[in-house]
Amino acid sequence: MPLSSSPLRNVPRPELGAAALALGVGIALLAIKFVAYALTGSAAIFSDAMESIVNVLASGFALYSVALAHQPADAAHPYGHGKIEFLSAGFEGGMIAVAAVVIAFNAVDQLLFHKLEVRAIGSGATLMAVAMAVNGGVGLYLVRTGRRQGSLTLVADGNHLFSDAVTSAAALVALALVRFTGWAWADPGVAIAIALYIGTTGLHLLRRAYAGLMDEQDVDDDRQIRSILDAHVGRAGQEPRICSYHKLRHRHSGRYHWVDFHLVVDARMNVDAGHRLASSIEYEIEQRLGEGNATAHVEPCRGEECAACSGEGGDEQATHASPLSHD
Repeated sequence: MPLSSSPLRNVPRPELGAAALALGVGIALLAIKFVAYALTGSAAIFSDAMESIVNVLASGFALYSVALAHQPADAAHPYGHGKIEFLSAGFEGGMIAVAAVVIAFNAVDQLLFHKLEVRAIGSGATLMAVAMAVNGGVGLYLVRTGRRQGSLTLVADGNHLFSDAVTSAAALVALALVRFTGWAWADPGVAIAIALYIGTTGLHLLRRAYAGLMDEQDVDDDRQIRSILDAHVGRAGQEPRICSYHKLRHRHSGRYHWVDFHLVVDARMNVDAGHRLASSIEYEIEQRLGEGNATAHVEPCRGEECAACSGEGGDEQATHASPLSHD
């Protein structure tokens, strides 16, 4: 299928290239690490190879997620498809957590019941050093691209590759300890440490995915939106001025922001003027947050109840309520 007629046509080339690179590199490194494990029999290298299986599965899902996230909204998905990025991060986190359990079980079994001799340490170490360098470089590229493009999927995948580079470094340390000290327990011991480390990474990704799927309020978004609205409140506010605002809510759909709020304006303002005022502030918020949509509901001021309109009491009464307050 030509690119122009495929779902990938909507994906910016930097994101598409980064996601495809992650998948290709993941497959190559998976093969390298299992060759290293076959040569050495090291539990630490086995733990790193197991995480590479997760890398390949997660990178494949990430490529699909990046493509779907850029599909435009339709009748069945009026808010777009951005939340697939949270599902992708959750899938990756879950797979990492499962891999951590398998790694820990294998390491404990080798430490206590089936002690294996680590062999061909030099060859295994060379292969793991290559894997560590590649993972670190690709991980850095994915994180930078993901942050620049606003893609949680690429950032999560990049951070996972960073953690994979750390596990490769730990496996190298295990091989060095076995070779230069003769401590056979160091190999499964490091594998257990790797399991704990990647397990923590998996739980962190699951937490981020859960927060996004449950529409948890983004603290930084809230600060930016309120700073914009506050700047327009009261007689001292910048144009277009409003009396107050309330019922501010916002959420993420992947990289996309959805914001809604109520604006209280001069009751003497006609419908056209109120619409233009709301549109101006909506546009300002959308420009600040990036990809997104802001929607304002305009309400008339209560007249004498509003210090901003009457001029009594300065701007102290021209405040806003909490995000979930009501009239």
